[in-house]
Amino acid sequence: EAVEAMEVCRRYTNLAATIHLLKTRSITLLNPATWDDKNDAYFMAEYKRHKGAKTVLALCFAQADETYHHWRVFSHGSDGVRIEFDKQKLLSAFAGDERIKTGVVRYKRIKQLARRSSLKLEELPFLKRSPFRDEREFRIVFVDLDAALEFHSYDVKISWIRRITLSPWMSKPLATSVKHILRSIKGCSGVSIARST
Repeated sequence: EAVEAMEVCRRYTNLAATIHLLKTRSITLLNPATWDDKNDAYFMAEYKRHKGAKTVLALCFAQADETYHHWRVFSHGSDGVRIEFDKQKLLSAFAGDERIKTGVVRYKRIKQLARRSSLKLEELPFLKRSPFRDEREFRIVFVDLDAALEFHSYDVKISWIRRITLSPWMSKPLATSVKHILRSIKGCSGVSIARST
């Protein structure tokens, strides 16, 4: 099971973003300044400032199995969705773009993070506080030194999606309708879709 976890990237998101991904066959990296976790946003902003970059965007994935925490924090509410990607196939979407950096997040205690002299600049986008280590997060980071962008999209294939899971808070009747709608999107009839229990 640990091997499978490393091969899968789980994106916790919402229904609107899922429909967009399936309809446009694209995945979008966004500005971390909008993240709920202000500590995370701070490290990304510091990285951008020290790097002298005009743009830093990111996309986060969990490599751990689902927990209540994942749903509550990353996809709260009845319209939460988890999209599981084949990790290697997903990474192929970014291959050859030198503006992309990928890596697993390293978890450190506040005291370690406070000693900024011990941190390397390229570590900043991949650091998080130790209480979040169970997420086993993987990040894709986009850095552009010259152009100021609020988002940037990359083409993906529906076949890279292993499974779509709907929120445990979505009622069963709604889940049935949502599954039907998602599968009615062109090319998505064979996508595995279930509601989390």
